[in-house]
Amino acid sequence: MFQLRWIVTPQQDGMLVREFLKEKHISKTALTDIKFKGGNIEVNGASVTVRYVLKEGDEVCVSFPPEQKSADMAAEPIPLSIVYEDDYVIVLDKPPHMSTIPSREHPNGTIANALLFHYEKQQLQTTVHIVTRLDRDTSGLVLVAKHRHVHHLLSEQQKQGKVKRRYEAVCHGYVTPLVRTIDAPIGRKGDSIIERQVRPDGQRAVTHYEVLQQKNEMTHVSIQLETGRTHQIRVHFSHIGHPLVGDDLYGGSRARIDRQALHSCELTFFHPFVERMMTFHSPLPDDIARLL
Repeated sequence: MFQLRWIVTPQQDGMLVREFLKEKHISKTALTDIKFKGGNIEVNGASVTVRYVLKEGDEVCVSFPPEQKSADMAAEPIPLSIVYEDDYVIVLDKPPHMSTIPSREHPNGTIANALLFHYEKQQLQTTVHIVTRLDRDTSGLVLVAKHRHVHHLLSEQQKQGKVKRRYEAVCHGYVTPLVRTIDAPIGRKGDSIIERQVRPDGQRAVTHYEVLQQKNEMTHVSIQLETGRTHQIRVHFSHIGHPLVGDDLYGGSRARIDRQALHSCELTFFHPFVERMMTFHSPLPDDIARLL
């Protein structure tokens, strides 16, 4: 069972448990689950309600109810490349050609299936909470929350633009200018479930890029996302006439690589429990490095 503990400070003396937990960013939904689905709130070892009045020096312990994994998602013994792990988060280095979560086309063999097996080995009663998803053929760093409450905190950071992701990509042609911001809204393409396109009625999408090198009719770029729309990088570079190498969905050629040449190389976020910024890096995989 996932638990959090705090000591009440002089500034929090006289506060109701409800107010205290709100200050700790525990949502109303989480409090409802704690009340009705097997969680508990204790002060100095005794169960209390949210109306209990706290005193300086009290120890508050919140026990979250165990999480149930989806019935149609199986645990599979698939190796994971774990860059970092603690009681709250996991940072993974995802290989290409592997889905993050199951879909109709790829119902198993995903990061999610591998995580469930990893959790079972740790005897964790939790399910999969992906914070930063990657397309199946995109490689690199993925942030995972190990509990629903942690996912809630990191999702709030994402909304505020505090989860930073940097990518590297190789696209066709010589991209100009060398530094640019692409600000072009993205929406679905016609009736397609998969394809996206730049369209006036789409959601705002902002991509910043900087050219790293140019050779052999290709450009190697560093990319920082300001928003996180589906296929954003792929759509934006196709829109400016420089589709990613290998991205045949958006106009790229697979003659030299069998997937889009896109890699999540850097991830930065504020760890809500370690209480510091954390940054992780992943080198370019061999197939993209060979293009250069």
